[in-house]
Amino acid sequence: MAKRSAVIDEQDELQRTRQRLLEAAGEVFADRGFKNATVREICRRAGANIAAVNYHFGDKQRLYSESLKFAHACVKRPLDAGVDVSSSPEQRLHAFISGFLGGILAEGRPAWHGRLMAREMSEPTKVLDEIVASAIRPRFELLSSIVREILGQDAPPDMIRRCAQSIVGQMLFYHFAAPVLKRLFPHEAHRGISAASLNALAEHIAAFSLAGIRGAQEMSSKLSAPAPSETVGGAA
Repeated sequence: MAKRSAVIDEQDELQRTRQRLLEAAGEVFADRGFKNATVREICRRAGANIAAVNYHFGDKQRLYSESLKFAHACVKRPLDAGVDVSSSPEQRLHAFISGFLGGILAEGRPAWHGRLMAREMSEPTKVLDEIVASAIRPRFELLSSIVREILGQDAPPDMIRRCAQSIVGQMLFYHFAAPVLKRLFPHEAHRGISAASLNALAEHIAAFSLAGIRGAQEMSSKLSAPAPSETVGGAA
């Protein structure tokens, strides 16, 4: 019994060490980038032996990959909370926006998550391909399906794509522009916001997006409508 307990304790300690390495690596990679980050500094911050990186991850490249995936996984939140098959596409859109914003703005999320993702987008590696394939693309396809329901199944694919991109752009704005917004509006919080503030922001983006989708649909209808025939000589 004592031997089994010791094995469990050892496994728990290994797991805790791995988690500390991920957290420390994320901070260092976010601050310094992959090339300038050192395994020695990561291990120092994690309170781990340098050999622990090889044991848990194999090398620095794999550690970077896993820390980036870990940061993105922490963003994931339910995008269909409170909705079911009977919900309208408008309700599903609000749920999607609320879940997405919660993942990137809610209280308790370490700042290095966003910084590391931003660095990866500016200096993309093969890891970004994996994240797009496993997480980002499925989410975008879900959003596109909601937009398609709102516009109608015959809506042009380009219109659906652009409307979905515009919705994502609004949400990411509050994440990546947080340092500027904090200086423009110091009395408002734009990162680590409360549940009430997050819901109000989701309501705004959903309403703004629905109006934009309807506007795009109306503009498309006008552009595709046949021009009125002209009378000869201007006579009726």
